[in-house]
Amino acid sequence: MELETTIIDEDRAALEGASGAPKKVFVKTYGCQMNVYDSQRMTDALAADGYVSTEAMDDADLVLLNTCHIREKAADKVYSVLGRLRDLKSERADAGRDLTIGVAGCVAQAEGGEILRRSPSVDLVVGPQTYHRLPEMLAKVRNGEKVVETEYAIEDKFEHLPQPRRAEVIKRGVTAFLTVQEGCDKFCTFCVVPYTRGSEVSRPVRQIVAEAERLAEAGVREVTLLGQNVNAWHGEGPDGSEWGLGRLLHRLAEIKGLARLRYTTSHPRDMDEDLIAAHRDLDALMPYLHLPVQSGSDRILKAMNRRHKASDYLRLIERVRGARADIAMSGDFIVGFPGETEADFEATMQIVREVGYASAFSFKYSPRPGTPGAEMDGHLPEEVKDERLQRLQALLTEQQQDFTRGMVGRTMATLIEKAGRQAGQKVGRSPWLQPVIIDEMAAEIGDIIDVRITKTGYNSLFAEPA
Repeated sequence: MELETTIIDEDRAALEGASGAPKKVFVKTYGCQMNVYDSQRMTDALAADGYVSTEAMDDADLVLLNTCHIREKAADKVYSVLGRLRDLKSERADAGRDLTIGVAGCVAQAEGGEILRRSPSVDLVVGPQTYHRLPEMLAKVRNGEKVVETEYAIEDKFEHLPQPRRAEVIKRGVTAFLTVQEGCDKFCTFCVVPYTRGSEVSRPVRQIVAEAERLAEAGVREVTLLGQNVNAWHGEGPDGSEWGLGRLLHRLAEIKGLARLRYTTSHPRDMDEDLIAAHRDLDALMPYLHLPVQSGSDRILKAMNRRHKASDYLRLIERVRGARADIAMSGDFIVGFPGETEADFEATMQIVREVGYASAFSFKYSPRPGTPGAEMDGHLPEEVKDERLQRLQALLTEQQQDFTRGMVGRTMATLIEKAGRQAGQKVGRSPWLQPVIIDEMAAEIGDIIDVRITKTGYNSLFAEPA
């Protein structure tokens, strides 16, 4: 997934008056929702340094690549873009105009100074724990320094970030991400997150509630709580006691104007009873749960260091569905992990059949340097991984289409999010995260209305007001 994140500064006129033409920043975001959130907060930090956002890379004074390191191809793509930026920087220099190039995110954290060696045109390398220091790093760059900042910050970066301004939040829309937890202590053998994002850290309740309230005041109707292992969140409450995610969701549900709550990504071992009960008790908590299992084979799960069995996962699904009968399940799957046999793969196919997923993400195993999986014996040929992935994706696509077709004739509350691609349309979001297309006259953006589903598209629903 590749996303471009741009923020419109609410105080452009003031910046122009203070410094002539404002400096412009272009942020290109790769990877997960947390990177989308981080890109938004980086632009918040840069606004205080006189930058406004641009949607055109060629027009920017500063280009930041906010990178993902989960799969090898994602990192390769970053270096390809850096090659094009090198040429752009050379053209700028010939025209007497500077271009600052920065690499942020997980590739920056993992590779650090190696990025400068491979791409000397890069001026700045900043890890995900230190982007609140961007203004002071850029000051060093303007003084001719090359900056690599990948040490884990001692201070709480969220305390040092400026609050998102109302105009920026409005521009971003009626849904928003909110990071509540970072890092992971699980050390799955295929995963680089503990090495690029560090150990698990939970934000305190006061920070989260304050940010959520600010979002709601600006018109945000739906918030998705983010974390590499979000259901492991245990933050300090107002009274100094430790809260779990279930209790936090109850508190956020009290915020005026905030109608919908979601969270991602979860680990099966951290799905406690309070969180399951929140799915039963909170109307604001949407009936959609992303709960990765990765494999259906106990032998492979052990090799992955998942520390649960397939039967544990299936029992957990039963408990969640017992609390909320209409909940839709989403998952992650890795095929071709070292040593995976055809029988192991068939166990994954079987767990998919038993659960029945509304959506899922599936990938071929990609060895990441520094992880235990990369050093294991039994790496599979690419053609074997390709063939198994195709079989798995065919089954998952069939389940997703069955789930979508089952919506026809149903009435559901839909949050209207934006104008549609076609004239005369608006697009909303169902409780199960599906795009819902409706006549533009039916509601205003930000409204939550009951609609009746009339037909399906490949990835969307078509509806009329109920």
